[in-house]
Amino acid sequence: MLQPWQTGTVIRIIDETPTTRRFWIETEATVPFDFKPGQFVTLDLPIHEQKNKRWRSYSIASWPDGTNVFELVVVLLDGGAGTTYLFNDIVEGSKLTLRGPQGVFVLPENIDKDLFFICTGTGIAPFRSMTHHILNNNIPHKDIYLIFGCRKMGDCLYGAELKALEQQIPSFHYVPTFSREDDSDHLIRRGYVHAAYEEICTMQKEAAGLGLHPAKFYLCGWKNMIDEAKQRILALGYERKDIHLELYG
Repeated sequence: MLQPWQTGTVIRIIDETPTTRRFWIETEATVPFDFKPGQFVTLDLPIHEQKNKRWRSYSIASWPDGTNVFELVVVLLDGGAGTTYLFNDIVEGSKLTLRGPQGVFVLPENIDKDLFFICTGTGIAPFRSMTHHILNNNIPHKDIYLIFGCRKMGDCLYGAELKALEQQIPSFHYVPTFSREDDSDHLIRRGYVHAAYEEICTMQKEAAGLGLHPAKFYLCGWKNMIDEAKQRILALGYERKDIHLELYG
């Protein structure tokens, strides 16, 4: 059963990159906005007469903290009516009609296998939420690999924050990889996300010498990336039940 629509107020906006913006939204309810990391909200934006053409869904980028405030991170899409409205018309103090939380792209009850969070662009939102939730609540877990594909260094959302987390938590591994960045000094990882998780899985298998290392794969991003990742993960020997995905667009 879907939740009723409610009103939220945009209380803060900052530019994360030239084309990506963070929005903090406070609901009018007096109870905390309770959600599971990985879930999303749907906004009803005044961009079309037909209801279903006004709805835009965005993963929650923050984590449950007992308040009625949550964060969205949105990329401006060329020709995208929804994101154009959010960037051009929404300011601090604006009201938004929203419904949520929704979705089943959430953590397993027991994290008894390594987690591979594989994403591009704003697909990092649910994984930022999940990672902080696990660490903040001392949830027992195995290794976590956050593999984030970007074009350029300037596209690396939450980069400093995630790098700091990696320094603090030995079980958390932040692996950004850049497809269009110059690396003449060999200080960054170049390429696409697929090579990164294939390399890690192969090294784990060789180290153990006992077959596949137990793992769950969470994919979030555009269809082309997800389709290729599914094929490659299956080719490594994992099963479909090991793969969970959230498709953008």
